[in-house]
Formats: sequence, C-alpha cells, structure tokens
Amino acid sequence: MKYFTTILILFFVFPFAFGDLRVGFYGSSCPRAEEIVRQVVQRRFNRDRSITAALLRMHFHDCFVRGCDASILIDSSKGNQSEKAAGANGTVRGFELIDEIKKALETACPSTVSCADIITLATRDSVAMAGGPRYDVPTGRRDSVVSRASDVALPGPRSSVSVVQQTFAANGMSLDEMVTLLGAHTVGLAHCSFFRDRLKDPNMDPGLQAKLGRICRPKNGDPTTFLDQNTSMVFDNEFYNQIVLKKGVLFIDQQLALDPLSSSLVSAFAGNSAAFQRSFIDAIVKMGKIRVLVGTDGQIRKNCRVFN
Repeated sequence: MKYFTTILILFFVFPFAFGDLRVGFYGSSCPRAEEIVRQVVQRRFNRDRSITAALLRMHFHDCFVRGCDASILIDSSKGNQSEKAAGANGTVRGFELIDEIKKALETACPSTVSCADIITLATRDSVAMAGGPRYDVPTGRRDSVVSRASDVALPGPRSSVSVVQQTFAANGMSLDEMVTLLGAHTVGLAHCSFFRDRLKDPNMDPGLQAKLGRICRPKNGDPTTFLDQNTSMVFDNEFYNQIVLKKGVLFIDQQLALDPLSSSLVSAFAGNSAAFQRSFIDAIVKMGKIRVLVGTDGQIRKNCRVFN
C-alpha cells in the first residue's frame, strides 16, 4: 500500500516525467511564455506578413523529418551537415525570428521553454494574425540532440498526390489531413524554379500562365510569387477556389483539384470556409504531436541553433 501511495504522489507531483503534452504546460514554470512568443511574432508580422508562410513551412519541415523536435534549427558544424543543409530546406526561412523569441524567453525564464514549442506557438500565433483560426496548442516538447541532412526526405512541389499521401501516412496523417494542411499554401510563396516547367501546362489557367511567364523571365533570376493569387496574405479557403479554377501555381497544388483522391475534399473546402478552418485546427494540432520528445528525453536548448 505504501508503494502504491508513493506512485500516486509521484504522478501528481511530477506529471512531466510521464511525457504528456498539455495546453498551458508553462503556466507555472514560465507564466508569460506564450505572451512573449506572441509579442515577438506580432512585431515581425507588422513589418513582414509573409512570416506566416515561413513559419508554417518551418513547422512542417521540422515535424516531418524527426518529429517536432526543432532539429531543423541546428546549424551545420564541422563533421555534421544538419537538416538546414538539405536541399529541401534550402528556402526555409524565419530562423532569426526563432532566435529573437528564444532570447526573450531565456531572459524571462532561463532553460525552460523549448525551441520545439517556440516553433509551434509562433506558427499558431502567425496564422491567427493572418486572419486564420485561433486555437490552443499543447506544449511540453523538448529539443532533439540530433540533426542530420541525410534524414531529410520530404516530398517536393512536383510530387503527385499519391506520393505526398504516402509521406503523410508514414507520419500518421490521413489523406484528408494532407489536403487540409496543403491549404496553408493560401499564404504561401514559391520561387520560379519550383514551377517554371508548368508555364506550358494545359492544366494551368492561360491568364495565370501569362502572368507567371512575365514574373519568371530569365533575366529576373529566381523571384517568388504567391501560391494564392487572390487573397495572397490572408489565411482563408481561397486557395481551394483558385485550384478549382486551374490557378494552382505548383504542380502538387493543381493536382489536389484534379486527382480523384483529393478533388472532392478540395471542392468541399472551396465552398465552406468554416469547414476548412475546423479541419485545419485539428490537422495542425495533430501534426504538432508527431514523434515529440517529452519528459526527460532530449534537452531544452539555450540557443536554438546549437546543442547544449
């Protein structure tokens, strides 16, 4: 009986040791943590609204490699090419914003808030700032002590729906969740090099082809354009309406509206903004739980770019 009582005491006194994510994880250890994240993101968003797309991409690229463990933030060092060095991560950005948030949190609560939670919270806040849904995310993630470029195997913009679906399935995500999360392209941007080969694709609206052709002239280098050509900086369901009209910029985006696997859900989201937003909340919260490190696993990095 004494042994059983001891177990109960340990459970209630040290709940973190059992590895749970929960909303308000930092309520006692760093009460202003989420407020600090929000304030720093707001300052950046006020001068650069494209940061929402950058954070969404960073969050996805982090979670789909080793899980949501901030391994994408590690800089390469002698003898180790980190995830940042992988080709798929070459255009991921926003690292300096994570550094700024981490610096503020280390001042307020040293060695308390993980870099993995910073990515998750910053992404959540930036979505709301862009007009998207407001939602709670559980926290309590810890940071990895491994980051290797060789681990990065992400689907590219020229992938088919079935190939992307396989990647999502390998991470415990459904086809519906895949279509939902790709809807985040409603605030996305892409370099011409990712879609230049589509400028003669019969599945692209001729007007969009002409517009992109002007943007992507050889002398212009490799500029970017919005993936949602209508409400480009607003997090809404307009992306789905655009691809229904054959105005998808990336191959994978347009295939969502053409492939029988995904076309019906695209049509549903195109006609129902509330349904998309509800589905997005469920999908991104679930994505944020992929293979997380909790309890005593991993570490709380003092600098998000290097292991302690």
